[in-house]
Amino acid sequence: MHPVQRLFAYAGRYQRDFRLASLYSVLNKFFDILPEVLIGAAVDVVVKGEQSFLARNILGAVGITNTWHQLLALGVFNVLVWGGESLFQYLYELKWRQLAQDIQHDLRLDTYRHVQKLEMAYFENQRTGNLMAILNDDINQMERFLNGGANQIIQVFCSSIMVSAVFFAMQPGIALVALLPVPLILFGTFWFQQRLAPRYAEVREASGDVSARLNNNLLGLATIKAFATESFEADHIAQASNAYRTANARAIRFSAAITPVIRMAILSGFTATLLYGGWLTLHGELAVGAYSVLVFLTQRLLWPLTGLAEVADMYQRSVAAIDRAMKLLDTPINIPYEGQHFPIEQAKGELRFEHVDFAYDTTPTLQDIHITIPAGKTTAFVGSTGSGKSTLVKLLLRFYTAQQGRILLDGQPIDALNLQDLRRAVGYVSQDTFLTDGTVAENIAYGAVGASDAQIAEAARAAECTEFIDKLPLGFATRIGERGQKLSGGQRQRLALARAILKNPPVLILDEATSAVDNETEAAIQRSLDVVSRNRTTIVIAHRLSTVRQADCIHLLEAGRIVESGTHDELVARGDGYAALWRLQTGERAE
Repeated sequence: MHPVQRLFAYAGRYQRDFRLASLYSVLNKFFDILPEVLIGAAVDVVVKGEQSFLARNILGAVGITNTWHQLLALGVFNVLVWGGESLFQYLYELKWRQLAQDIQHDLRLDTYRHVQKLEMAYFENQRTGNLMAILNDDINQMERFLNGGANQIIQVFCSSIMVSAVFFAMQPGIALVALLPVPLILFGTFWFQQRLAPRYAEVREASGDVSARLNNNLLGLATIKAFATESFEADHIAQASNAYRTANARAIRFSAAITPVIRMAILSGFTATLLYGGWLTLHGELAVGAYSVLVFLTQRLLWPLTGLAEVADMYQRSVAAIDRAMKLLDTPINIPYEGQHFPIEQAKGELRFEHVDFAYDTTPTLQDIHITIPAGKTTAFVGSTGSGKSTLVKLLLRFYTAQQGRILLDGQPIDALNLQDLRRAVGYVSQDTFLTDGTVAENIAYGAVGASDAQIAEAARAAECTEFIDKLPLGFATRIGERGQKLSGGQRQRLALARAILKNPPVLILDEATSAVDNETEAAIQRSLDVVSRNRTTIVIAHRLSTVRQADCIHLLEAGRIVESGTHDELVARGDGYAALWRLQTGERAE
């Protein structure tokens, strides 16, 4: 289906608004062409006086014989025409612009909601900047077309029909002469349009590349400054921007040729009407007033067709943008949200991994993981980088789906549970803490709708945040900047822990939560965890073995397999891989 058809199908609930907007555009154009008819009537009155068109009996009605009264009638009618034109211009602009805003708003929100539901594997092959370009610039491009382009197409079509009807009613011969360029204009417009389509598709892709590079560089600005690579990255941006400029230039060179071609076609039609109509008037075969009307209407008929160039250009830009947005909206959701509802209040938190296998591509990441995590106990996973520790957590949260085996929560396969219910049952604190550009209180209450100030303060105390929060200018009301950049790494980590505590989930996951903090902060977080993890299923992913010594069970992973399990003392006494890691981290020598 063509992208524009997809857009109108998507916006089906606005059909009534589309019809009203189109009606207002048609009525505006009807009143818009009447002034030319009034000019012809005025010329007819001045030249013929009491023998003018208005003085005749029209369809049995008595005409206006007095010349001055005829002019007064034309004046009154002129006021009504201009008033009608102005009224319907206001109405169509209001309706089209509101329609553009509504569809833009709905499409952006629906597309964003859809993107949120896509599995994490999708984002591994996508650039955030490109997705931002689709959600922002591409959808704005669609809005610009609906704001003006749709109305312009309707009015050009209506103008051609209405003016042609007047032409044929007054002088069929001149009508044929005036309309001769129209097929050429339409053919030329469509010919240009077909060749513009691939060029504007390149423009949208190049625009996405620029957004992707800018987004990547702004997120990594501290690293760029630290390595003094500002010039290097500026060159990268220049390359992307130049590619965008080049793609636009190719499209512009082509689109700029449309208007001159249409102008030449219009010139031939207007000149033919001017000469042929003048010849008929000189020979008494056409009234002076009628000739005046036809000359003016020829311009009304042909000149708006120059707008087709601008409309075609805007249309092709919009088609390319709409196509990208619709393709994003069509991306299949491989991990469905629907499923059996799971009351969090009744959750115990027992987890079981049954012969779970997983690979990101073809290289196995987890192999035959078969363990039970008892409810209310603390279980730790340790191992070298790339051993599969964090992948276990991602499978539990259903960021990914295991290729083999299954994971059960309280005896129920998580694949069968409602995804939102599952994730509400899990508190997640990662190494890479996500904080919003809001206040301290808003970040602690993130995901806990309706939390009171007292509950937020209690969660902050449990996470040992109160000391640094009290030193902030506005305390809990202090805004912490984008991604919490006004706070230190340890402070951000404690806020993330407070957020998880406030959520009060039956299952708590700490994925390298203390790997990037100092010893003092680690000790504070550890004290908080000792309290929070009581009677709660807690999963700890860690490199530092000192943080998992008190776990009820520790699993050592190597190359995606569990090779050792037991308590800290048991594993150290065994003298195998875990004991070797312990000695390495503590500096002990093997006997």
